[in-house]
Amino acid sequence: MSFDHKLQQVLDRHRELASLMAGGNLSGEEFAELSIEYADLDPVAQAIQEFNDAKSEMDDLQEMLADPEMKEMAEADVQVLKEKLPLLEKKIQMSLIPKDKADSKNAILEIRAGTGGDEAALFAADLYAMYRGYAAGQGWKFELMDASESDIGGYKEVFVNVSGKNVFARLKFESGVHRVQRVPETESGGRIHTSAATVAVLPEAEDVDIDVRDEDLRIDVFRASGPGGQSVNTTDSAVRITHIPTGITVSQQDEKSQHKNKAKAMVILRSRLYEAERQKLADERAANRKSQVGSGDRSERIRTYNFPQGRVTDHRINLTLHKLDKILTGESLDEVIEPLIAEDQADKLASLSW
Repeated sequence: MSFDHKLQQVLDRHRELASLMAGGNLSGEEFAELSIEYADLDPVAQAIQEFNDAKSEMDDLQEMLADPEMKEMAEADVQVLKEKLPLLEKKIQMSLIPKDKADSKNAILEIRAGTGGDEAALFAADLYAMYRGYAAGQGWKFELMDASESDIGGYKEVFVNVSGKNVFARLKFESGVHRVQRVPETESGGRIHTSAATVAVLPEAEDVDIDVRDEDLRIDVFRASGPGGQSVNTTDSAVRITHIPTGITVSQQDEKSQHKNKAKAMVILRSRLYEAERQKLADERAANRKSQVGSGDRSERIRTYNFPQGRVTDHRINLTLHKLDKILTGESLDEVIEPLIAEDQADKLASLSW
């Protein structure tokens, strides 16, 4: 299919939707469904119309160039259109990239210490602080849901609910293994150690996204405890929920209320089930073709934070920045996220057939 043919298809569908909605023969549900599709296509159709108008104008100008009296005036306009047309075409191409429906969702952020013992737990805390700083800069809400602390102040694991505009779209490429190279504070010999932490970013599922049946859940309650087994409270407020068909288990003990812990655990469970379903569909669509960026494969080392050299390297796009301090505060994390988004868009654009 040619690019022009694809554009004509979009315009035809846009007109068809307008006609169907104006006909008055739709149910409320059908009208709502078509309205969403129309709203998605409307800016694309307008961009296509602008592109087509510019091409028609270029054809008219080519005729003017053949007229000696009109040539000088036409040349300036031709130059403007030569610069404008590629930009309009790129804008249309980007708008035709299939959208990830989860991009507009909030996210559940899970950070776990990996190899490296206490140093890995301290690095997990550094990553937590990095995302907290980044969320603050984006104007997002950053809510700690649950955490298991290490004896020296790091995190064995930590769960956060991040909410705001396009949270998942900007954080989804953070999933994977993050590696740190530095001299631990406890290291007397000054040797550089390598540790790791895993990050998982899950789109927060809503009730309409996934159906969780009560009979598929096993809910256990137990007494919450702090680091080292220290008692947090004297009631069975902690909750463990197991989704029997998949074996996915979620525990929550951050709140003193059993009801609140259950609600938080269900948010995480729904999001994990939703992400598992998204991954299953993505694998089917990919048909064994692994995406270079954004696979979310936790076994894949995606980034290295090297303290002695003050650099951060993202291995998926071979990007190295000597801004370790600013990245770890979240201030410069966009300088890694933006190229990842651009690379993903380029890959999707290349896979489209016109």
